[in-house]
Amino acid sequence: MKRACCSASRTTVESKLSPDKGKITTTEGKAVKFKEKMVYLPGGEFLMGTDDKEGFPFDGEGPVRKKQVQPFYIDRHTVTNTEFKQFVDETGYKTEAEHYGWSFVFYQFIPKDFPYQVQQLPNTPWWLATEGAYWFQPEGPGSSIEGRMEHPVIHVSWNDAVAFCDWAGKRLPTEKEWEYAARGGLVQKRYPWGDELTPKGHHYCNIWQGDFPRENSEEDGYIGTAPAQTFPTNGYGLFHMAGNVWEWCSDWFSNHPEKRIDPKRLNNESPKVMRGGSYLCHFSYCNRYRVAARSSNTMDSSTGNIGFRCVADEEKF
Repeated sequence: MKRACCSASRTTVESKLSPDKGKITTTEGKAVKFKEKMVYLPGGEFLMGTDDKEGFPFDGEGPVRKKQVQPFYIDRHTVTNTEFKQFVDETGYKTEAEHYGWSFVFYQFIPKDFPYQVQQLPNTPWWLATEGAYWFQPEGPGSSIEGRMEHPVIHVSWNDAVAFCDWAGKRLPTEKEWEYAARGGLVQKRYPWGDELTPKGHHYCNIWQGDFPRENSEEDGYIGTAPAQTFPTNGYGLFHMAGNVWEWCSDWFSNHPEKRIDPKRLNNESPKVMRGGSYLCHFSYCNRYRVAARSSNTMDSSTGNIGFRCVADEEKF
């Protein structure tokens, strides 16, 4: 079974790194913020999921089924550091990574003389639980988002993403809304732009090239995140619906997505859906940058390759 490169979750670590889990507050916004970055999608019926031979049936990608989506607005790109900083500046919000005192960082981004605590995960050793890592210092103390203000914000948990959405007068997309948007009007194509990963040799997304997790040739120009408006958009004018960062959805995750989930049996450690893949995805290990690919993580988990984008209902405008 190919596991997801994003599989680092807080449930896999007995935290020795300054746990200080305080109450997380949200500030609900009435007006829709950042309207100018949103695209209207008319909704309708589409074919969700895949029976592609490259798919992972055990992830619940199939079978292909008809789904109906109501009209909605969606962000053209993921929430950036600039936007998240405005949210924090206005509300004083502290992310779960800050409350816990650590978050997961890809091992190549941590210097060998790093003076703070790290913990390596046994099953995914490229993830280091890193003391002091959070959205404002993505690789821990000594790092910053300087020069990356228009990159997607990272180290945000599902709970953090919901808090931002509340403030912005928006919400997280449902999984079917996300896939409808990602397909860009194409029917059952493997990627947001078609079936070929690199048409005519051109890169259309930010993923891993080379020998994962040892060597990244950076053929697409990036070793970590790319700015949120990089590479061609899909047919709906949306950026990075494949690669760059995983994107939180509102749904609970199940390997049987058509099966009803009883919310009374769920808790903060139950998984939420993530879609889109990230800069760490590679065909040899985590071929989940396809439109129908799915993954998940717990609501309080954060890593250096998880972000989000928002949607809004038609009546909000």
